[in-house]
Formats: sequence, structure tokens, C-alpha cells
Amino acid sequence: MPSLTVDGARTRAAALSVQSYDVDLDLTQGERTFGSTTTIRFTATDRSSWVDVKPDELISVTLNGTAVDVAGLNDGRLELTGLQPDNELVVVATMLYSHDGEGLHRAVDAADGLAYTYAMSFLDAGPRIFACFDQPDLKAPYRLTVTAPQEWLVLGNGGSTQVSPGRWQLAETKPLSTYFVTIVAGPYHQITDSHDGIALSVVSRQSLKEALEREAADIFEVTKQSFDEYHRMFGYRYPFGEYHQAFVPEFNAGAMENPGCVTFRDSMVFRSAVTDGERSSRARTIVHEMAHQWFGDTVTMKWWNDLWLNESFAEYMAHRVSTDATRYTDNWIDFAYIRKWWGLQADQRSSTHPVAADAVKDALASLDDFDGISYAKGAAVLKQLAAYLGDDVFLAGVNAHIAANEFGNATFADLLAKWTEAGAVGLEDWAQAWLRTPGLDTISVTRTDSGVTLHRKAPEAYPASRPHKLTVAGYDADGRRTAVDVLLDADEVDVELDPSVAVVIPDAGDDSWAKIRLDAGSLANLAAVLPKIEDGVTRAVVLNSIRDAVADAELDPELGFDVLLGMVPDETSDIAVATMAGWATSHLLGIYLPYEPYRGRLADALRDRLRTTPAGSSLQLAVARGYVRFTGDGDVLKGWLTGEGVPDGLAMDADLRWTVLLQLARLGAIGDAEIDAELERDTSSEGVVHATRCRAALPTPEAKERAWTQIVTDADVANYELYAACEGFWHPTQAELTAPYVDRYFAEIAGTEKLRSGWVVATSAKLAFPRYAIEQRVVDRAADLIADEAVAAGIRRSVGDCADDLKRALAVRSAYAG
Repeated sequence: MPSLTVDGARTRAAALSVQSYDVDLDLTQGERTFGSTTTIRFTATDRSSWVDVKPDELISVTLNGTAVDVAGLNDGRLELTGLQPDNELVVVATMLYSHDGEGLHRAVDAADGLAYTYAMSFLDAGPRIFACFDQPDLKAPYRLTVTAPQEWLVLGNGGSTQVSPGRWQLAETKPLSTYFVTIVAGPYHQITDSHDGIALSVVSRQSLKEALEREAADIFEVTKQSFDEYHRMFGYRYPFGEYHQAFVPEFNAGAMENPGCVTFRDSMVFRSAVTDGERSSRARTIVHEMAHQWFGDTVTMKWWNDLWLNESFAEYMAHRVSTDATRYTDNWIDFAYIRKWWGLQADQRSSTHPVAADAVKDALASLDDFDGISYAKGAAVLKQLAAYLGDDVFLAGVNAHIAANEFGNATFADLLAKWTEAGAVGLEDWAQAWLRTPGLDTISVTRTDSGVTLHRKAPEAYPASRPHKLTVAGYDADGRRTAVDVLLDADEVDVELDPSVAVVIPDAGDDSWAKIRLDAGSLANLAAVLPKIEDGVTRAVVLNSIRDAVADAELDPELGFDVLLGMVPDETSDIAVATMAGWATSHLLGIYLPYEPYRGRLADALRDRLRTTPAGSSLQLAVARGYVRFTGDGDVLKGWLTGEGVPDGLAMDADLRWTVLLQLARLGAIGDAEIDAELERDTSSEGVVHATRCRAALPTPEAKERAWTQIVTDADVANYELYAACEGFWHPTQAELTAPYVDRYFAEIAGTEKLRSGWVVATSAKLAFPRYAIEQRVVDRAADLIADEAVAAGIRRSVGDCADDLKRALAVRSAYAG
């Protein structure tokens, strides 16, 4: 189907105004399809337009009582002619359930065989559920009716009422964009609550009932605290009635902000022990999606080029509100280590783009820019703006924007105007430098006789003059801190800071968006001073600087590894430990550095740290996971599975057992029989995914061929199982075994676009990329694929990003070989 262009959307929006949708869904037709009847009432100023619908079978279409030839459906669009000033369109169709997380997704829980459905209408998936004018600026109220098996629960954007056995009516909604429409239908377990006049509930699969019962109190507490804080900040009450949070199976994104019924991936209903960092991550996701109820749902973008604003605002608010209103206080540590690092990498690839893009891309191409720039860079820039303007001006502009555009659509320019009305000056120049120009500055420091000098350098490809409001911190040999607030608004700014301090850290509070470089003196003293720096955000700034300098071939990766190794004995943040282990896996071992002997040195350090972590602590779990990932001692891991030698306080629950099993599979210490036995122990859907990953990791030709066949030929594999097969496939210790699949990847990955659609196509192409094949010929093969416009855009984007990372790895190896 051709993706909707901005010109096409503008033309249709100028010609049509939608008054209402009535959607009737029949979910009792079987396992493959469901019935969909849509009645749309709309006005028109043109005689012709089109409606979007992607059915299995288009049964009938009636416009103003006259039949429309269903044979006119062409690639998801049905032309409508003879439109009147007032129109009623009725579309009757049979739709396919999806297994890719988009449209109306149907999943069967392996634990008990129960089927669950949920609707994901984001971007262009709505027409896979109901006929619609599918673009964000044609908002309308919705009334949904659903026929479902009698034992099912049905939820949606409006409050749901079971009017007869299996027959549900959902209350009429406020005007919504098509991409917000959802239903959640199945034998879900529901827990209800209320707060400040708002009906609340959480739901999950029945097999997660016990876990949901344990977790509901924390979820509700965060929800209530966040509602109070948003009501205080915005001075505008939540407008969508009830507020349901549905934790659904096989969900592609982290969550989706459907008004009144937010959907989350159900791994957030923790069935096993998790770290404090993972709990705070869930809290931020809850707060993020709630921010959208105002910014995104109440006021919605006109076109997808402003999607960044929805996500950047919610990302910023998630960290801010979680810190201010909930018991979770490590949010900016997580942002620095994880979210910011994600965005920093995206902003240095050839696919980098402005935060605020021009409205030139079609709807599907806009999904390519749905990345760390749209989320993390935008959030960091908004954090800078709030500091730059002052919080009163920042919030006054936001609140005026919401009030002026409620239940309508607006643009970034509209928001800039509200900030200007609130007292902001010079925003156009600021927006041009920060939001409309891609790339990131490099901030470095030199020492002078009387102080230090900060240097700001913009990337040559994207010159701009960006002001940075930040803190420069100096640390003496004992870790004592001296800090100076600085506005870096020129290429060089002198700072009054004792130049004899052991370590100087620009942007020590992680307040800006830049590549940070430490001076030679600071690097020389870093190993001794870093463990004494108490602030977790500052430690994250240092590690990000090290990670980025290594990736730019400016710092020997062996020195980077030594910094990582030096952090292990004293690090107290589970987020930091998980980040270090992740960097070792994704960049250092087998990519920048040989896998051995560094793997063994890291495993030993983590083993030693495990002996000193408090029993039962979050830190213990994070260190244990890292140790399992890198140890080569299969006997120790097998002992853990039988209860021998398990550190006191460490729970060998289902998910940690699978983590151990995965490493044993990679080591070749187990085979299919042991994986099958573990799956008998854990018969859940989660167990099936873990088992798929373990089977793909086995170092045998049969296992690799089985996994590869699943990746490139299986059209019916569920998305999570597909991702698991990709994740388990490659490993640096299996390079010889997987060598034939490097060329097969480039020959076969393009064909997966015919098997799957949307998000899952690009994601699986990224996960299946031969990332440990650090060779120029792989870069060349990637370039050939990227140049082939017959290949799906999402695949080319994923391959391009992976190839950029591979080029950096080659540069690092070239600079520091031997």
C-alpha cells in the first residue's frame, strides 16, 4: 500500500470533516478473522476522496444508501465519488488478526491455551481493524460495540458496559485521531481502583494473575501520584474518563498512549525478581504514557513530522515527574546511562536527522525517524529549554498550548508561539540550532594557569551555534567536588575553576546534549578518582564520554575496558552495572577488542563483586546477571540450576534460570534436551521465547540452520519468538560456525518484507544483522543493499545503522591494532 503523503493528507483534511465513527467488531468468528462494520458520518466540500481499509475480504460498502463497487479497493484505498455535503459511509469487512503487534493482534498463551487480543492502530495500522480516514488531523468521536466470547473482558477508549452476554458497548469518546483507537478483549484478569474521581484498572493474562496481584499496588501508586502532579502542573484535568492500563502479550513498543486505555508490554508485570532500575523504568513508562494524555492525545500533531514533540515531551516529563512525585529517584541516572546513550549513537550515524523534521516525509517514512533522537535528544533539549527559559515560562507556554488546542491538532510552530507569548525571546534561533539542525557538539576542556577553558565544536557537516547551560565540576584526589554553572554560548568560554584538580568533568550534571571529552590529566587520574565520585549521574557522564571516545577511535578500547573494569568493585548502581555489561556485549568484546582474554577478566571481576554485594539486593541481581553473561564456567552455572553454590539471597527464579541456560547453550554445555526440560518446567509464553533464544544460541550447524529458517522464511512466527531467534543467533565465539550466514543475510533479509509488515520488519533486520563480522566486505555488502530501492525502507534503514556501527568498529581496530 502506498504510504500517505503530507500533500495527500492536507488535501483530504481540507475537503473532509469527520463527525463520528461507529465501529462494530465481531470477535467470535474464529482464530483467523474477525468481523468489522464501520459507519462514518462526515461532511465534504469535494465530490471525491478515498477511505482507508485493509481487509481480508471487503464484503460491502454503502455511501449515502448507494452501493459502492468493492472491486474498486486498490492497495488499501477505496475511492469515493459523488460525495455530498453530508455523508454516511458503511463499510462491512472481514479482517485478519495479526501476529506482528499491529492491527488487532491475537496471541495464545502457551501456559493455558487462552487467546487474547488487543488493538494497535499506530501510524497506518488502524485500517487493518476498521475503515477510516487514516491521518492524525481528521479527529472524531468513536462509539465501539464488540461481540466477544461470553467469558471475555472488553475495554477500550471509552468506558465499557456488557449489555448482554458477550455483547459490549463502549461509551462515546472525545475526538480522537485514528491511531489512538484501541480495544483490549480477552479473558484478562482485572484489578480495579479509583483516584480523584477517575476509575482505574490494570489487566493482564490469567497466567500472570499472581504477578499482577503483587505488582498492582506499585502501579496504582505511581499512577495516582502522577495524576496529582500533572493536574498541578497543567491546571487541566484528565479529560478521557476512565483510565485502564492493559499489560498485553507480544507488544512491539514499550507502551502506547491510547486515551483511556493505555497498552503496555506485559513483561512489565514482573513474574521474577527484577532490579530497582527495572522497577523505576516501569514507573517512567507509566508516567510517560500519562503525559501523552495531555500532550499528544488532548492536543495532537497535524502530521507525523511533529511526532518527536509528543515523544520528547513525554520522555522529559517521565523523568521529571517520576523524580518529583514518586518514590523512584534514579531517573536521571537511567537517562544518562541508557536513554541518552541510545540517542547519542543515533545522532552520530548517517541516518541522523533533525529533532523537528520538515513535513516532507510520508507516513511510513516517518517511522524511520522514530528513534533515540525523537525520544532522548528531544527530551534533553526540552530539559535545556526549561532551564534556559525558566520553569514558569516553560509551563505557561505548555498550558496555554493545551488550553488553546484541546481535542484538536497543532504544530510545533503553535507551541513556539505560546512560549513566546509567555515571555520567551529568541526561540526561532534556538529552535533552528537545537531542533532543526542534526548532529551534536563536542565539548572539551583545557587547563590554563588560572582556570580552565571550555571548548565547543559543532560537527562540520551540521554547523550551528548552540548555547549549552551546564555545570563544570572539578574533583580532587579524594573525590571532593567544586562546581561552576556555565552558559557555553561561544566556541571558547573561560571558567573559574582550580586547574590543579585531579579530574575536570564538563556537563557534570548531564544537562546538555553533546559529546564530552576529558583532558589528558583527567584521564590519567580517572581510575583513582572515579570510584570516589558519589553522584551517579556524574559517573554516567564519565562512562558515556569514555564509551563515545572509544567509538570515535580517540581512546584506546583497552583503556576503556580498564575504566569499566575499575568501576566494577565499587559501583553501587544496578543501572550502571547493567550498562557496563551491555557495553561490553554490544561494543567491546568481539567488536573493538578480542573476546578473549577480556571476557574472562570481566567475568572474574563480576564474580569477585558478587561476593561483596548485599544478599537479596538489586545490585546482587544485576551483578549476577552480568557474571552469568560472561563466565565460561559451565560447571558453576549447572550447579546454580540444581541449587549448588547459588549466592545467598539470589533467587533462581524462572527468568534467571533461563539466563543461565542461555549462557550454557552458547558454551555448548547443554543441548536441545536440556532446553526442552526447562520448557517443561516453565510452560509459559515467556518460556517459549526464552527457549527459542537458547536453541538459536546452540553452537551446532543444525541449530543455526533451524533458527535461520525461522528468521527468513517463517511468516507465522510470533514477533517475540522471531526477535529471540535473532538475538540468540550471533556470538563472537561462534564466528566460524555462522560465517556462511553473513552472505546469506544480505541475500535473504530483503525477502522478509514479504512475510511481515510494519515495525517487526525493521526490528528483525536490525537484530539479525551479522554485527560480529567486523570486515570491510560486510560494509560493502551493506552499501549494496542500502542502494537497492527495491528493498523495504525499514530494512535499508536498519542495515544502514548497523553498517555505520561496523565502520566505527573497523576504525577502532585499525587505530589500535596490536
